[in-house]
This record gives sequence, structure tokens and C-alpha cells, in this order.
Amino acid sequence: MEYKVKIKGTGMFVPEKILTNTDLSKMVETNDEWIFDRTGIRERRISNTEGGEFPSDMAYNATLDALKDANLEPNDIDMILFGSVTPDYKLPNTAVVLQQKLGITNHCASLDIAAACSGFVYGINMAQAMIKTGMMKNILVVGSEMLSREVNWEDRGTCILFGDGCGVSIIGRNEDADESDILSVHLGADGTGSEFFDQPIGGAIHPITTDHLENRTHFMQMKGREMFKVATRTLAQNARTVLEKANLKLEDVDWLVPHQANIRIIETTGKLLGIDPEKVIINIDKYANTSAATVPMAFHEAIKDGRIKRGDIVLFDAFGAGLTTGATLLRY
Repeated sequence: MEYKVKIKGTGMFVPEKILTNTDLSKMVETNDEWIFDRTGIRERRISNTEGGEFPSDMAYNATLDALKDANLEPNDIDMILFGSVTPDYKLPNTAVVLQQKLGITNHCASLDIAAACSGFVYGINMAQAMIKTGMMKNILVVGSEMLSREVNWEDRGTCILFGDGCGVSIIGRNEDADESDILSVHLGADGTGSEFFDQPIGGAIHPITTDHLENRTHFMQMKGREMFKVATRTLAQNARTVLEKANLKLEDVDWLVPHQANIRIIETTGKLLGIDPEKVIINIDKYANTSAATVPMAFHEAIKDGRIKRGDIVLFDAFGAGLTTGATLLRY
């Protein structure tokens, strides 16, 4: 027996501190106009490094909202999938940390997903398969990032792009009379482009040394032009793939929720698809690129402000380091 799959609740949390483009202009050679014109970003949130806003903390607060939205209790969660490239620790995984903070006592499965900006979409697509087949009933999917820890704040090319934040969704078995369901999914990766966006220092092959710290070579590094070309082409193809699988057309989509990496990538992808710009959810101006958190944060905000309504057909579309990619077509 196969079950329909429903997003039952959503939540988000962002740190209190706002770092504007003007603030950044005091740190590196840049200005608000230059950043906004090239990225669409006005400001980003930065986590408090003294506690309370680490990835598991943000996820805890966002999940409380999602549980209330879904009318569920913590022990109703059968699994936690935590998308992040900035986990609280190497060990234990941050999904387990979140399980304990939520007071879950049912020993639910808990797993981190290191798929970078595609992490949340990877989680949604993995979760829907388990719910659809009856293996699980309710799964918490998280995208939570503290990228401010991994950014070289002396590198103008990257520090302007990223911020901290968290978005979550609880997806589960649809036992209601409505038509909510996951219509089609797509996941993929192309390791041949892994050097376009990487962080080679800090793993088993190249542990961090004092030389890395002194020369600031342990931070994230990106080849922006290469990422732009591959991202726009791949995001457009993602959308076409899930639409074809669901036997639907672009005109059937009410809302596109793309990864919020750069306004130019979003706009170029929209033009390649031929979608009405009014149907594209964008909030990069307020939060910058929060990696795995961008899609669930944008989705949550669009639900709360009344744009996305029950019954709407929504397309998640993501692309990230790896190079990972994924899309989800659903009826909310």
C-alpha cells in the first residue's frame, strides 16, 4: 500500500543580529549598491557565537513552530533528517543533538545530510519515499546553517554571499480528505564539478594546521562564474524533469521556490524556464545564501504571508556544492 505524503507543518528561525551591506563595507572594499546589483542581497543574519543560535538551537526553535503548526508532539516524530554543512559537532550528528533538545524519547532515527545547498530537498525526497511506503509516519526535515563560521570575512568574493538561518518542515502520511501529496521528485549529483565550490581543509585528508589558520586557507572557496553557468542550466533541467515525471506543465505550477544563492541565478533560471516572475518566491535580500536553509525558509515565509495556500502546486529546486542537485514537485 502506498500513502499520500503531506507537508503538515513548517517553521523557521533566524539569528537576531543583522549584518547589512553597509556594515560589510567597513570590513572589506565593497558597498551596498555593488553587492545588491550583483547578488540581490541587502542583509544577512549572523549567529551569536556565545550560544543559543547554533545550528541545533535554531532548529529547535523552528521545530517548535512546525510542531504547533502540524498539531503534533515531539514524540510523534519518527525520524529527523538534518541538512547542514555546518553541524554543531563532527560527532555526534546534529540530528541526535536536536532529538535530545526536543525531548524526544522514542529513539527515532536521526541522520545528518551533508549535501550543501541541496540538503533540505535531499531530505524531503528521502523522507517522502519512507512515508509513501509506510516505513515512517512523520519525519522532521531540517535545513540549518551557521555559515558565518566558515566564511573568510576578508574575502570580498565570498563573505558578501552567506548568512545563518534555519527552516524546517514536518512531512507525514496524509490521512486527510485533501489532495496534498508529493507528486514527483528528482535527486542527482555530478562530482566532476566538485572543485567549483569546496572546502578541502579540515577533513581527514587535510586536517587544519597552524599554517592554514595563519594563511586563512581553511574557509569555503568558490569559483563563481563556473557555479553560475552550471547552476542555472541544472536548476532549469531539474524543473523540467519533475514536471515530466508528474505529467504536468510549467503552467500548472503555482509557485517556484528556488535555492536562494544569487538573484541573477534565480532570474536566469526563471527566464530559461519561461515562468512568470510573480510565481517565484524570493527572500535572498533579507537573509542571503543560507545553504540548506534557503528553500524551507522561503517556503515557510510564503505560507505565513498568505501567498502559498493549501492545494497550490509548489516546486522546490536546489543546487549546491558537490555538485548536488534536487527538485520536489508537490501539492501543498
